[in-house]
Amino acid sequence: MKPKKMPMRMCLGCNEMKIKNELIRVVKSPEGEVSIDATGKKNGRGAYICHNPSCLEKAIKTKRIERAFSLSIPSEVYESLKKELDLLGTR
Repeated sequence: MKPKKMPMRMCLGCNEMKIKNELIRVVKSPEGEVSIDATGKKNGRGAYICHNPSCLEKAIKTKRIERAFSLSIPSEVYESLKKELDLLGTR
C-alpha cells in the first residue's frame, strides 16, 4: 500500500512549502471578508501562513495577502489577524 500523499501549501511569509496542516489558513469569503480559518473548511479563497508571527509581518509588509486575494485589506483586518494568530499560538 502506498503512503497517503500529504497536501502541500506555500507560506506567504517565508515562501516555504509545508504540509497544509502545519499552516494557518487565511480565507477571503465570497462576500470579500478576510479572516483566519481555524478549521480549514470555510468557503472562499485560501492563503496560508506559518505559525511564526514574523511570517505574518513579512506577508503584510510585502502585501502578499492583498495580492493573493486581489483586494486591498484595511489595517483593522491585519490587527485582528495578528490577535487571532497570537491566540492560536497560545493553544
